[in-house]
Amino acid sequence: MQNESENSFLYSQGITEFLTIAAEYCLFIEKTPSLSTFDLLDKSRKILSLLYLKGSLLPKPDYELNEEIETFVTEEDWYLIHDAIQKKLGILDEYYDTQKSDKTGKIEIVSMSISEDITDVYQDIKNFVSLMNMGTEDIMKDALGECQSNFNEYWGQKAINAIKAIHTILLNPDILDSENDEDNSDEEERDTSDWFITKRQSDLNKMD
Repeated sequence: MQNESENSFLYSQGITEFLTIAAEYCLFIEKTPSLSTFDLLDKSRKILSLLYLKGSLLPKPDYELNEEIETFVTEEDWYLIHDAIQKKLGILDEYYDTQKSDKTGKIEIVSMSISEDITDVYQDIKNFVSLMNMGTEDIMKDALGECQSNFNEYWGQKAINAIKAIHTILLNPDILDSENDEDNSDEEERDTSDWFITKRQSDLNKMD
C-alpha cells in the first residue's frame, strides 16, 4: 500500500504540472538563438512566473538526502546557454538591485545579470527534468526533494529577480524597438552551428 501511495504522490497533479512547465522552460531557453529579443523576454517572464508559482506549491521533502544526486548540466552547457542569452539581450542584460553586504551588513546597489539569473534557473530545472525522466521512484523522489530545497534556497529568488528586471524592460518599448532593429539586421547572417541543441546533437553523433 505504501508503494501505491508513493506512486500516486509522484504523479499527482501538482507535480505533473510543475514538470510540464519545467520541461517547456528548458526547451524554450535552449532555442534562444532563434528568438527575437522581445520573444525571449516576454515568454521568459511568463514561464518563469508559472515556474515560480508551481515551484512554491511543491511538497516539502519528508526526509533528508543521504548523498548528492546526479547532475546533467555541465559547466560548458551553462556557458552555452548563458552566452546565447547575454548576446541576445545585449545592453538589456545588466540591471541593478539592492543587496545586503555580507561584510558590512549595509544595503548596497549591485550590478546583476538577467542571463545569469535565467541560466541558473535553467541549470536546476534541467537537472530536475532529466532525473524525473529516468522514471525510477527513488530517483524521482530525490529529484523532487532537491528541486524543492533549491527553490527555497536559490532558484526561486533567481526567478523573481529575472521577472522583476524583465518587467521593467518590457515597460520601455523604445529600448525594445532598438534591440529588435539589431535582431532584424542580423537575421540573414544567423548561423545555427553554435546553437545549444545543434552542438549537443553533434556531440552525440560523434559518440555513436
